[in-house]
Amino acid sequence: MPLVNFSNLDFDQVKTTLKNYLKSNSNFTDYDFEGSNLSTILNVLAYNTYLTSYNANMVANEVFIDSATLRENVVSLARNIGYLPRSRKAATAFITFFVDTTNITPRPSTVTLKAGPIASSSGNFGNSSYVFSITEDITVPVVDNTAEFNNVKINEGSLLTSNFTYSSRNPNQKFILPNIGIDTDLINISVKTDNSQFAPSTKYTRQDSLFEIDKNSNVFYLQESDDEQYEIFFGDNVFGKALEDGNFISANYIVSNGDAANGINAFQFAGRLVYTQGSTEYAVTSGISLLTTAGASSGGDSIESVDSVKKYAPRIYASQNRALTANDYESLIPTKIYPETESISVFGGEELIPPQYGKVFISIKPRFGDFLPNLIKQNIKNKLKKYAVAGIVPEILDLKYLYVEIHSSVYYNTNLAPSADSIGTLVSDNTKKYADSSDLNKYGARFKYSKFLNIIDNSSDAVTSNITKVYMRRDLRIAVNSFAEYAIGFGNAFHVKRASGYNIKSSAFKINGIDQTVYLSDLPNNDLKTGSLFFFTLPSLNSKTPTIVRRNVGTIDYQAGIVILNPVNITDGKEKDGQKIIEISTSPLSNDVIGLQDLYLQLDISNSAFDMIIDEISSGLDPSASSYIVSSSYDTGNLVRSGGPVTSSIDSVTTSSAGVPSTTTATTSSSTTTSTTSTSSPSTPSSGGSSGGGGGGGYGGY
Repeated sequence: MPLVNFSNLDFDQVKTTLKNYLKSNSNFTDYDFEGSNLSTILNVLAYNTYLTSYNANMVANEVFIDSATLRENVVSLARNIGYLPRSRKAATAFITFFVDTTNITPRPSTVTLKAGPIASSSGNFGNSSYVFSITEDITVPVVDNTAEFNNVKINEGSLLTSNFTYSSRNPNQKFILPNIGIDTDLINISVKTDNSQFAPSTKYTRQDSLFEIDKNSNVFYLQESDDEQYEIFFGDNVFGKALEDGNFISANYIVSNGDAANGINAFQFAGRLVYTQGSTEYAVTSGISLLTTAGASSGGDSIESVDSVKKYAPRIYASQNRALTANDYESLIPTKIYPETESISVFGGEELIPPQYGKVFISIKPRFGDFLPNLIKQNIKNKLKKYAVAGIVPEILDLKYLYVEIHSSVYYNTNLAPSADSIGTLVSDNTKKYADSSDLNKYGARFKYSKFLNIIDNSSDAVTSNITKVYMRRDLRIAVNSFAEYAIGFGNAFHVKRASGYNIKSSAFKINGIDQTVYLSDLPNNDLKTGSLFFFTLPSLNSKTPTIVRRNVGTIDYQAGIVILNPVNITDGKEKDGQKIIEISTSPLSNDVIGLQDLYLQLDISNSAFDMIIDEISSGLDPSASSYIVSSSYDTGNLVRSGGPVTSSIDSVTTSSAGVPSTTTATTSSSTTTSTTSTSSPSTPSSGGSSGGGGGGGYGGY
């Protein structure tokens, strides 16, 4: 009998294979497999084979980190290469308060804020109340009858304690913290010789590597165990001091709610204040001022996901705790240096034009907010010194946004849609999901034009087609009332739609020496690869009769996507987030827009427009297409962007309840119209890329 090659795990296929195997045996020639008891035996054999094969396949998958699915297996495999997944992170805030000791008797010389709960969120935040704690006592002096607790760092969560006693008679003893949601950065370990009250206590510090320690180092190590708990273990008198029989271990840690507590900016006191006179401890219950904070709580985050562990663990192992390549920096910074990194881009100075050798440029998008404070930038650079190669200077760049704006004419069948607004809502919802997707909102992202068209078309069965135009925008932050040269890059080539100029648009701004508000635009050279810039004015925002007031104010490279302004004194511009900016937009050469190097790509729905147009052919209103509304595939709109220090009338952008530009409906007069939508003369869809709104800005642009 021939042997059978099993390659399919399907039950029916296994049973068929078994039957074919038996049929090849002469003893079972012309045997009725389905009408006999042998069919039951075959079912059992096939089912057993199916289960065994499934289990074998799953086991095989779980032994490799790239195919494993269970968290405990992924964590275990990552542990083999020295990777500890990021724990849940507690949200932090800084509070300030005062204690008036005038009426306190006896008068204290110092006041101590005890470890544990310190403050709670004032009122309900997200239908929940959150407690903030500190892990160690804080003592401040009393000066002029006032104890000042200034910028006290508080961490969201409850302070818990777990105690263990080491026994040398139990070689398999484990010290597992029995809680989930622990922030491993807030674990404090102390060890005493025994559990007596007067035994001296030694603080142990967490160690992630075997470098810079010896047999006398008071260190402990961490590893994630089952169910997102953590196990503590100690040295062996070679790499760290070993425990001795009877040692008493005390672990203080904070269990937090992660990112759920981000954004709290109102706190009320919930801590315990004491002072000591002689050998007596007194509680302070009065004279406590209201708590003030410099900003809302931030930094809370969930435990590192399985996908993130599978991504970073091999890369961290490959880096071997040194930063040589761009991949090394992109792995080390989010995992070991700045865990609040949402996205990161790293490139060498040799990639720039002109090249800057000996430098590596780092751009970071934090999880919360848009920009890194200077203090955090400096901390990152200082921590990189232990990993970086001598002679390589890291430079941390400010976040630079490359915005993609859309103007889409969406055609729909009135027979399949209750109203234009309903279709517009569906289109807006779908495009918002794409704007928030992982395809965008990261370095190295790409706006995929064909995918975006499908998203619009698939929003509803009523949508018959769409004509979508793509624009890209960057925001140039200006140095007000000072001469400065500006350069801003888009990382994508520009489309030269007019050889006569006006291929780029800007918002309004003012320059020294010209009373009117001015705008920026371009005039291509004969090769259509480069061009010059000029300033012009308009009698009104929608006017098509510009007056050029200053020529050759800069250059433009259409192929490289770079705009350079010669030194100019700009006195005013559009205001966004307290900064003066100039919005500059243009049409890309390719509708697939790429976030190059340090450009962070975002789809700006708030500055996009979606015009709902009745498809009269599909709706049966105009079968001959004699009055069909044609939407241009090219920009035929205004010469400038709205916004800025202008006094002329500006078309405002009306937003819907969803927070996106409201849709407009174009219809045509027809004697055969049966739609409930009132008929009107043909309306021309408004031009894209000229709607108001703003964005952030940074010197040299974001």
